Amino acid sequence: MRLQPQTESLARARILAQMATQSLIDEARLSPKPGLVDSRGNGAHLDLSLALMERSAHSLTSTFQALALQSWQRPADIALRQTIGRLGREGEQQMMAATGGVNTHRGAIWALGLLVSAVAMLGGAANAQAIADAAASLAALPDTAAPKVFSKGLRATRRYQVPGAREEAQNGFPHIMRLALPQLLRSRRQGASEDEARIDALMAIMTSLSDTCVLSRAGLPGLETMQNGARAVLLAGGCRCPQGKAALAQLDTRMLALNASPGGAADLLAATLLLERISEPHLHD
Repeated sequence: MRLQPQTESLARARILAQMATQSLIDEARLSPKPGLVDSRGNGAHLDLSLALMERSAHSLTSTFQALALQSWQRPADIALRQTIGRLGREGEQQMMAATGGVNTHRGAIWALGLLVSAVAMLGGAANAQAIADAAASLAALPDTAAPKVFSKGLRATRRYQVPGAREEAQNGFPHIMRLALPQLLRSRRQGASEDEARIDALMAIMTSLSDTCVLSRAGLPGLETMQNGARAVLLAGGCRCPQGKAALAQLDTRMLALNASPGGAADLLAATLLLERISEPHLHD
């Protein structure tokens, strides 16, 4: 029996929200990640833990579902952009309530929220490029209702004159489309385990991302350490190779010594995992 349009959009919105939440949890649990919270511990963070990251992810499920429902088969216009902006800010408040005021996933709400909205705009079925393009068209629109706040990330982009999360989305997520997704598929083909392939995808993002979390904590020397260290892991063959594992351990040690955590790269890895999930055929059966 064919679902009624309203019932179908609600069912798809629930699936999309679950996928977004699971992508955040998968990213948080993935180990070993240099300087980041993972299954081993808190990385370079005093205020974060894996349990807190998972609680935060679950608190966002209803936000992702609302984003999907509101965006269902709608064009990218100012009205939709303002709606998703408002829902994102409400989701941020829910996240802060769940974490006791700790910013666990602000960047991820932006990236994954846009992708969820984008696939819903396309009726729940599209390939990765079409979803990234739809997200970019939405991100390019102004949200006049957004409060004029200077987050740490925005301050870092201005101070160091580098692109941030906003530009990444407006450009169609190049670190996902050109680096992370191709690396994920390449590592799998070369015999890496799923966790190893995902770490390699994270390294691919870290090779060139102007990670504002790292810049805020460790400046340009920290960013260079991250980018050079990530390149060393991939040049050594990735995480499936002993040399790659050794390079990863070395990068972890350096990031911890700098008290630097590549949170922006982690957000994009979660978005990569989501984009792969929502562009897979099984969602549309």
